[in-house]
Amino acid sequence: MVNKRLKSNDSSEFPTDDSSSGILDERVLLLVFRSINWDPHILCLMACVCRKVSAVAKRVLWRELCISRAPRMVEGLIHGTPPNGRLNGGWDSLAKVLFYCCGGKPCRNFRVEKVFKGHFANASRFSKTSGQSFLTKKCQSDVLYICDPCEHSFDTSDGGNDDDLGVFRGVFKGFVKSKTRDFLIKRQIQFEHHIRCPYCGSRVWSMTSAKLIPRKSALKKLGSNDGRLEYFVCVNGHLHGTCWLTRLSSDDEDEFEFDDENVGSSSGRTSSSGEEIRETLICL
Repeated sequence: MVNKRLKSNDSSEFPTDDSSSGILDERVLLLVFRSINWDPHILCLMACVCRKVSAVAKRVLWRELCISRAPRMVEGLIHGTPPNGRLNGGWDSLAKVLFYCCGGKPCRNFRVEKVFKGHFANASRFSKTSGQSFLTKKCQSDVLYICDPCEHSFDTSDGGNDDDLGVFRGVFKGFVKSKTRDFLIKRQIQFEHHIRCPYCGSRVWSMTSAKLIPRKSALKKLGSNDGRLEYFVCVNGHLHGTCWLTRLSSDDEDEFEFDDENVGSSSGRTSSSGEEIRETLICL
């Protein structure tokens, strides 16, 4: 069926000789990207070649990238959905959540002195156990995968802010049927006028305005002592937010050790309460 659809496309834009047909052959593209471990940089560049290649990427490649690089997380997100069901926001948006830090800028509930541009994150650790810290008691049955905050430093040479800006992101499982969305709708919380989801472009709700932030547990999980944070959730269940992180001294940093043996895999550590902690570490 795939080959028939491709052959039926207008051949005036793409010659039918063997030298150019490979770029639209899904089987060839799958083999190529598997050989380079689904490099998101290259996939982004290839998806910009033309509309037909972008369509192949949206239909097949972004999904395979997500499954390959974050299998446990994807399994959790799609569990209970139809085999060929569409993921809310699309697989390309989920891939962006996995690999892209959206940066930070001022908003009405969170003031920051300058705009921090978005960038590819070198490594991101997503955890649905951590996600529980961002849900109120009434919404604890929801499933939210959240990543550790990406740290953005200020230039303190001119007497600026001594703290780092923490930018975090996440995604809900089955957001359409979640209690968080149900509360937002029932309370008639208005969308933010000047803010869109950086991952799918949809309208967003402010969790501060909705009073749906469990501030104490969220700040503790983020490692923030400042008390100020804000995050937004879009209609497709993508979350992005900002907070202030206390800058560690060099002595403090020496106390931490990192184990990279499980890069790209999920860990099964146990919390103090005995609950299994499900994490997915994703590296470029």
